Amino acid sequence: MRNLKLFRILEFGDIQAPGKPQCFSLRTEQGTVIIGSEHGLMEVDPVTREVKNEIPLVAEGFLPDDGSGCIVGIQDLLDQESVCVATASGDVILCNLSTHQLECVGSVASGISVMSWSPDQELVLLVTGQQTLVMMTKDFEPIMEQKIHQDDFGESKFITVGWGRKETQFHGSEGRQAAFQMQMHESALPWDDHKPQVTWRGDGQFFAVSVVCPETGARKVRVWNREFALQSTSEPVAGLGPALAWKPSGSLIASTQDKPNQQDVVFFEKNGLLHGHFTLPFLKDEVKVNDLLWNADSTVLAVWLEDLQREENSTLKTYVQLWTVGNYHWYLKQSLPFSACGKSKIVSLMWDPVTPYRLHVLCQGWHYLCYDWHWTTDRSSGENSSDMANVAVIDGNRVLVTVFRQSIVPPPMCTYRLLLPHPANQVMFFSHPKKSNDLAILDASNQVSVYKCDDSPSVDPTVRLGAVGGNGFKVSLRTPHLEKRYKIQFENSEDQEVNPLKLSLLTWIQEDIFLAVSHSGSSSQSVIHHLTMTPSETDDEQGQLNISSSVTVDGVIISLCCNSKTKSVALQLAGGQILKYLWESPSLAVAPWKNPDGVPVRFPYPCTQTELAVIGGEVSEHRPTVSLALQAGLGSSHMSNGETLRKVERGSRIVTVVPQDTKLVLQVPRGNLEVVCHRALVLAQIRKWLDKLMFKEAFECMRKLRINLNLIHDHNPKVFLENVEAFIRQIDSVNHINLFFTELKEEDVTKTMYPPPVTSAVQLPRDPEGRKVDLICDAMRAAMENLNPHKYCLSILTSHVKKTTPELEIVLQKVHELQGNAPPVPDAVSAEEALKYLLLLVDVNDLYDHSLGTYDFDLVLMVAEKSQKDPKEYLPFLNTLKKMETNYQRFTIDKYLKRYEKAIGHLSKCGPEYFPECLNLIKDKNLYNEALKLYPPKSQQYKDISIAYGEHLMQERLYEPGGLVFARCGAHEKALDAFLACGSWQQALCVAAQLHLSRDQLAGFGRSLAGKLVEQRKHRDAATVLEQYAQDYEEAVLLLLEGAAWEEALRLVYKYNRLDIIETNIKPSILEAQKNYVAFLDSQTATFIRHKKRLLVVRELKEQAQQVHLDDDVSRGQESDLFSETSSVMSGSDMSGKYSHSNSRISARSSKNRRKAERKKHSLKEGSPLEDLALLEALNEVVQGTEKLKDEIHQILKVLFLFEFDEKGRELQKAFEDTLQLMERSLPEIWTLTHQQNSAAPVLGPNSTANSIMASYQQQKTSVPVLDAELFIPPKMNQKTQWKLNLLE
Repeated sequence: MRNLKLFRILEFGDIQAPGKPQCFSLRTEQGTVIIGSEHGLMEVDPVTREVKNEIPLVAEGFLPDDGSGCIVGIQDLLDQESVCVATASGDVILCNLSTHQLECVGSVASGISVMSWSPDQELVLLVTGQQTLVMMTKDFEPIMEQKIHQDDFGESKFITVGWGRKETQFHGSEGRQAAFQMQMHESALPWDDHKPQVTWRGDGQFFAVSVVCPETGARKVRVWNREFALQSTSEPVAGLGPALAWKPSGSLIASTQDKPNQQDVVFFEKNGLLHGHFTLPFLKDEVKVNDLLWNADSTVLAVWLEDLQREENSTLKTYVQLWTVGNYHWYLKQSLPFSACGKSKIVSLMWDPVTPYRLHVLCQGWHYLCYDWHWTTDRSSGENSSDMANVAVIDGNRVLVTVFRQSIVPPPMCTYRLLLPHPANQVMFFSHPKKSNDLAILDASNQVSVYKCDDSPSVDPTVRLGAVGGNGFKVSLRTPHLEKRYKIQFENSEDQEVNPLKLSLLTWIQEDIFLAVSHSGSSSQSVIHHLTMTPSETDDEQGQLNISSSVTVDGVIISLCCNSKTKSVALQLAGGQILKYLWESPSLAVAPWKNPDGVPVRFPYPCTQTELAVIGGEVSEHRPTVSLALQAGLGSSHMSNGETLRKVERGSRIVTVVPQDTKLVLQVPRGNLEVVCHRALVLAQIRKWLDKLMFKEAFECMRKLRINLNLIHDHNPKVFLENVEAFIRQIDSVNHINLFFTELKEEDVTKTMYPPPVTSAVQLPRDPEGRKVDLICDAMRAAMENLNPHKYCLSILTSHVKKTTPELEIVLQKVHELQGNAPPVPDAVSAEEALKYLLLLVDVNDLYDHSLGTYDFDLVLMVAEKSQKDPKEYLPFLNTLKKMETNYQRFTIDKYLKRYEKAIGHLSKCGPEYFPECLNLIKDKNLYNEALKLYPPKSQQYKDISIAYGEHLMQERLYEPGGLVFARCGAHEKALDAFLACGSWQQALCVAAQLHLSRDQLAGFGRSLAGKLVEQRKHRDAATVLEQYAQDYEEAVLLLLEGAAWEEALRLVYKYNRLDIIETNIKPSILEAQKNYVAFLDSQTATFIRHKKRLLVVRELKEQAQQVHLDDDVSRGQESDLFSETSSVMSGSDMSGKYSHSNSRISARSSKNRRKAERKKHSLKEGSPLEDLALLEALNEVVQGTEKLKDEIHQILKVLFLFEFDEKGRELQKAFEDTLQLMERSLPEIWTLTHQQNSAAPVLGPNSTANSIMASYQQQKTSVPVLDAELFIPPKMNQKTQWKLNLLE
């Protein structure tokens, strides 16, 4: 749905040269044009408007003096820096333009009619006067010569085995005799010049020749390949014209055909069969087609036509028409009428081989024209909902308008057509935002037709409905009407004859003013014209557009866009500069457009389409891109969860965006339309609606486009909760309100699914406790109950169900109330309807259970009747319940519903005879704490429950809590056993005192308790019990010595004045302990040194193995890309392959056994895969074990000094100090920082390969499990602990 828009004209007229031009060629690298005439060659530069070279061919004898010479072809040869010229007399001349040297490289005696070079300039084809084809190389060495007329079809001749012969087919009304009619060959067209035509395919592999067959007099097209072998001959086509053009993409060959009532452009396939056509907008025998030309990218077909002489003294014209195809429909996009006589008659035209949409035209009066077009989408540019999103498509003398706001009509169909007297060249919509549906059309006769969309009741015959009309249909569409046609008045009428497209970039800026651009006589300047409408005296007459003022601009203007709000126009020059032009300014001055920093704006590349937009009060210019990475807020780099990006079919183009809507219209490459609601547009529009409290529009859009409805609240929670009643009134649909309730969730969608494109500096208040759903349910329920509780009954029920903790009891109660009350108002909901709806939200079994939990059997029956339950099952159950006592009935219901806490509460009220049943339930469900609250502390039931509770705790090995429970209820014997089992000797002795034991029993109990404490290595506590309760201080002293409590043992010795024990027991124990400590430290030191040395060796071996592996991978780098993923994984794990084992059996073990297995896998055996971890673990244990000895060493050093064992004390202190220093020095060496980093990071870098990286990860997986990460943390040694005894130094 695009049009070709002219954005640049280059004109060079009145070239001073003798004779008349005959043909021309382009020198694309130099930007010059070579023109051939009957006198020679001339090279001109249209930009600088000067003649570069003149090469006469008459003086050298290549052309005759009388002016009858003819040049049939000119070709610029890039690699030879020369121009090849062929004359009709048969000479092929090579002209060096820098030295003006001429060389005749070949001559044909019979003359040359056509010279055609292949696209790659490797071959040249000559058509001679003897109707032969001569193929030569680029060095003009003949390859082969063939006759142009061949009897054979060619190598691609169709093969038939006789099936489906014409004689056996059904021929309809023509009868059977049609099968035997002979093919009649029509002669060539009367205006055919009988000259051969040659065209090459874009890749140079084939060429086609159109010639008139001497036998039949009809034209045929033959296709030859590059090796000069005939491939195919076209089927007989009556009225085939001479024009011939092979599409550069290689699919079709274009030609023309005269039919009985029309003239068509037809297309041949390479095999010679017809494949499609389109009709030219002329009557039969009205025009002839001189030539067909495809542009470089095969998108535009130029048709050069010329009027035939039908009446004497009639004005003849020549036309250049540009046709494009879309969705299998051919559109006439541009029509350029030239005069067929005089200076403006076209001599030759061609497309630029480099720039696809640049057309070069040479006229007979030595006038050169160069037109540059680009694709544009002509659409209305309004910003409010009154803009109908119109898109206009030019199709000859019709303009097809599609109104996308109301209907999506795929091309070539449309909403309505505007019929014009002449072919249209440009469409422009009014730039005023409130009248953006009005449009003006510039046609080929330089008339402007103005169409306006207002409330005019008259029917315009020039406006025809398209796909939306039809019999029986009422079209609710306001179509435009033709207000008037205006003729553009030029200052010099001759300019219009020579250049039919004098004005370009026509723009409608005010009600009666247009802007247009023309290029002055100087190629480096442009002129901006103000065209003012001058109405005629009568309404029927044609108005005029007069040039009221003009502004000259230095530079070539290639685009123009305006903004009616700021009355400004942005002009883009060919060099990328942007100029600002204020059309209401009295000075009419043009100034550079500057950015906020005061620097002139300059585009690095020319932009084919520009728009002006107002962003925050600042007008800026930007180029709309075809990419669908639409940013909702300009200047934001935030890419949020697919809001800005959407994948579409490759090659899709944006047609338009419906203003104040969510529709984005795309056209895919094959021409059909696709409408998407892009997430950025949708969310932006929804946010606008929510800000304006337009909840209904926002809700309908979100429901249709599947946008999460939580956004209605999360966009601005405070505003929503303040306007809940407005939300309900606007929605006004119970089903839609229920839909809103069902989508509610605690998640804030503005932070997860739909974050705003620009983060606001003001943070909206949010509920910190995550009670969003409850707040909305409560607020909306209150509003609905206030508005109309009967109408919104179902929504009120939904608000109860959707709360974080569903309030099903309240819901059931409300349904029960509806059952008892008749509907007072027409829109009230019955209980049956409410219950049916409730069953859609809640599982029927859950609803049945909750109704049963209300102890209301009428409600239970009401729910049960709507469920799938069998009455034979629930009726006997309900009847049994009805016969029970109230409390026991409720107990039974709660037990059935597994509400055991409530069940024991009701059962406790049934009397003491039900206590055994209650106690059993308490034991089964472990409801001891809840049950103890139901009975008074002094009751027997309380004691029985406490004893059961204590026994339960004893079974769970919670001896101390169990003992406390026993002691609280008075079960002292059980409490004594519990405290004895847990070693709580203070509590045990307290309970023993309450049992009133005798002295001997208490002593025996004390000895038993002390034995338990010794087993738990609590020697001090055991000694205290023996001394105070068993009066056995001697045994207490021995226990203290065993526990290394030297000072406490001395206290008892002196307390009971048994100094003999010092010599007999204390001193020997101290010396023995000193000896053991020294031996233990020696052992720890030896172990530490041995493990440390082994660890360093293991690390060195691993580093060497890893380096060897990396070197192997680097050497195999060229081959590594050939390995599959499987081989990469295997090669990565081959280092530890022999140690691999299955963990499937270990994974099934208990957690305790798994921990044992983890400990076992760290084997200290040399060569094990995890030996380094095992060594680290062992070293860690040695350090921590030595660190824990500090307090013990300090205590024994004090008593050694006290009993004058100074040497023993110094020996022990020196040994312990040496051990600690050794370990402190070794910590940085063992737990190195680099080793930790290497173990945690994969081997990456430019020399890494897939195998080495995989091996690195595999080695980490093997050598550093996640559970062993703590082994790489060095143990802490507290140097502040004072253990040394300075008296021994």
